Amino acid sequence: MNRTGFSQRLELRQSQALIMTPQLQQAIKMLQLSNLELTNFIDGEIQQNPLLERHEREVGENTQGDYVSGRERVSPTTGPEMLTGEFTPDAAEHWQPEWGEDTDRSVDFGGEPQPWHSRNGGFDAEGRPGLDQTATRLRTLREHLLEQIGADLSDQGDRVIALHLLDLLEEDGYLRARLDGVARLLDCGIERVEGVLARLQQFEPSGVFARDLKECLILQLRDRNRFDPAMQALLDHLPLLATRNVPALVRVCRVDAADVAEMISEIKSLDPRPGLAFDPPLAQPVVPDILMRAQPEGGWVLELNAETLPRVLVNNSYYARIRQATRSKAEKDYLTERLHAANWLVKSLHQRATTILKVAAEIVRQQDAFFRYGVASLRPLILRDIADAIGMHESTISRVTSNKYMATPRGLYELKYFFTSAIPASGGNGAHSAEAVRHRIRALIDGEPPDATLSDEGIVELLRQEGVDIARRTVAKYREAMRIPSSVRRRRDKLFAL
Repeated sequence: MNRTGFSQRLELRQSQALIMTPQLQQAIKMLQLSNLELTNFIDGEIQQNPLLERHEREVGENTQGDYVSGRERVSPTTGPEMLTGEFTPDAAEHWQPEWGEDTDRSVDFGGEPQPWHSRNGGFDAEGRPGLDQTATRLRTLREHLLEQIGADLSDQGDRVIALHLLDLLEEDGYLRARLDGVARLLDCGIERVEGVLARLQQFEPSGVFARDLKECLILQLRDRNRFDPAMQALLDHLPLLATRNVPALVRVCRVDAADVAEMISEIKSLDPRPGLAFDPPLAQPVVPDILMRAQPEGGWVLELNAETLPRVLVNNSYYARIRQATRSKAEKDYLTERLHAANWLVKSLHQRATTILKVAAEIVRQQDAFFRYGVASLRPLILRDIADAIGMHESTISRVTSNKYMATPRGLYELKYFFTSAIPASGGNGAHSAEAVRHRIRALIDGEPPDATLSDEGIVELLRQEGVDIARRTVAKYREAMRIPSSVRRRRDKLFAL
């Protein structure tokens, strides 16, 4: 009979593991934030940490600070001299500030002031906006409709229905909610809800409270007294209008081609989203994180944009005063933790700025031909190419290039723009950037003769003659992504224009 025995023993094993501390998670999070998100994040940290202060830059103040001027010089032949200081968890955990506790020290992460301004318009001598730059409050669509409801609807019950429909109105001016649900909610007949809606559809802007595109166009045409049986037939066949099938429209509308052309021109003058005229979406201006300019002797100079980088001050003198007055261990531990968090934030900001500059410099070095000659010279590039060149992980490169913009002599570009897939060259020698190929496809189509159009197969043949090995389906995919219609549609458009 076999017996199975159990025994206990001690074993010593050694292993390595990376622990994602809260501070490390914070540093990783900051790396992928945009400049606006970073500003909001820093404001939140300052509110939570009494040892942190924001130091606003004064006019004419030297912005070099302690950040080695935040500048890189890039040559296309030799790699740039990168800033030193690699980010590692161990180094971050044991990092200590280089100044004493009795000193206030501001940390500035920017280069010299640059003639790049994110604001538009004039300012007075004290930097305040002029009278012509004072923003006026735009009238909202809801305010405009509320005024009309109060003036045109005298019955209190109709007003209640109208206000409920107004609450369901979407920002583009459409009412896509079902009317039977409104009738059940308000315990009234569907006919009364439809009657109130018909009144609301006569309000300004014309086309508001429509339930679909067709009804929106009909309301605007009726307002212009331009809705007739021929226009009704045209709107009943919107797919034919979308494809510019003029012969079919001539048949269904029972008019000649000239009348169809006039009707289409009338449709194009209408507003398919009337609500946005009152509540336009606010466009957020894009402020570059990196500024780039050419050197007279060749190469490029990259600098961090001082306007987008916060200046954070760790108030060590305040910490020293409070610590001297603190008696309990819990309060002392809290102050120590707050000081450590403040120092870590400063370190993370410095590392973030250094990493962004390092990645941008390597991108410029590898895409030097693009900045010199244009999109046609954009070379294939993936995250791994940059990661291998500067000794970082691909995930770090991905975070750095998200929502980061660079102002270049050729315009403002997101760093992600410079990463494009490769399309093989004919004969297997080398490769072409997908973005450069898309640019060439658009150029070929823009250069079509007036009396002919290039098919996708024809574009494939022309590209192969230029050394680009590409499939027809890839050409079609790129063309559709650029919202370029097919050769059949383009041919119809040209005939219609004639």
